[in-house]
Amino acid sequence: MTQARKWQKSSFSDGSDGDTCVEVAAATPTTLHLRESDTPDTELTTTTEPLAHLIRALKSGPHQCHGLPISTTHTPVPS
Repeated sequence: MTQARKWQKSSFSDGSDGDTCVEVAAATPTTLHLRESDTPDTELTTTTEPLAHLIRALKSGPHQCHGLPISTTHTPVPS
């Protein structure tokens, strides 16, 4: 039997029904699981180093993907 993961919600969670945020759970000291609250059956597994690299890159400033700007500010999804 596997132990249930202890999911933590993002600080950007809107606080209503809690289904518009990213959640993280630690599997080991270096392995993390990520999921979106609205699709909890889909998980991304990574280690701390690539996730930290991604977060540093996002915090460093404006970014582009396929020539389009990527926003790193939180914008609530309309209900």
